Amino acid sequence: MGYDLQAVIAGREVLRAASRGLPAARLASLGQGLSLMPMTDALFDSLADGSDAGPLGFWRLPGRFEKTLAGWSTAGPVAYVEAEYFGGVGEQQAAVWDGGIVVLGPLHVQEGQPFPPAGSAISQALRRLGIVASAGDDEFSAVGLDRHRHGEGWIA
Repeated sequence: MGYDLQAVIAGREVLRAASRGLPAARLASLGQGLSLMPMTDALFDSLADGSDAGPLGFWRLPGRFEKTLAGWSTAGPVAYVEAEYFGGVGEQQAAVWDGGIVVLGPLHVQEGQPFPPAGSAISQALRRLGIVASAGDDEFSAVGLDRHRHGEGWIA
């Protein structure tokens, strides 16, 4: 079974306000006051400007969209996350903007690499967004990112 996610994550109100001008954007609620905006094909196509991917090294972050995320982060921290796993093997990466600048990352855990002591890239990003995991849990599970296996599942 696989897991595939490319999404923007931020506080509900921050993401709701930021996505108003994006007709292709769809939001889904996560735990602890966060929302998720999956980078669907429709959203990616509406944001793509024909430029090459940005310097952060994400697979599915449209060129120059990191500047948009930086702008959104003036209202509160904003994360962009990507994860792709199949059969327990895969990669993930994340970055967080706050106050208009990158404050975390980009973090990248490549296939075959163990997570660092601070946790997965996505869990570290969620922690920077203020998520607190209970004992025996991680931030990824604490907000419910394990509810759907694919980004499209969040808006179905």
